Amino acid sequence: MKYLIITILTFFAATFAFAQSLDAKMEVRAQEIGAQLRCVVCQNQSIEESDASLAEDMRRLVRARLEAGDSNADVIDFMQERYGDYVLLKPPVQGNTFVLWFTPFALVLLGLLWFAFRRQKAIANAPLSEEERAKLDAILKGDER
Repeated sequence: MKYLIITILTFFAATFAFAQSLDAKMEVRAQEIGAQLRCVVCQNQSIEESDASLAEDMRRLVRARLEAGDSNADVIDFMQERYGDYVLLKPPVQGNTFVLWFTPFALVLLGLLWFAFRRQKAIANAPLSEEERAKLDAILKGDER
């Protein structure tokens, strides 16, 4: 009888530990997914960081989808389908996000070009001081000081 009770308690303890490890793994997956999804109220916070009630609802929805057996990609696709591309903290490169992805690079390039041409123009148009003109005349005559 004593061994039967010990066996039953060990079985329940092992079952409980297994369930806890599954819950821990599911929680880690939910947090990984939540870190990739934007809170639509807070704008630049993930649903894991946000305290908004909508973010809480989104976290519950992510966990429900994981418990239903969806993969991480399936959950993200479901949330993207439900809330649009805006819900992704890292939006995909596609036709409607082309401007979003490449405008910063274009602006930096235009700024560098503007700076280079502006500097070149300033150097070309700068008048010489009397001292610089005297040195230039001396160099041109071959009389360096």
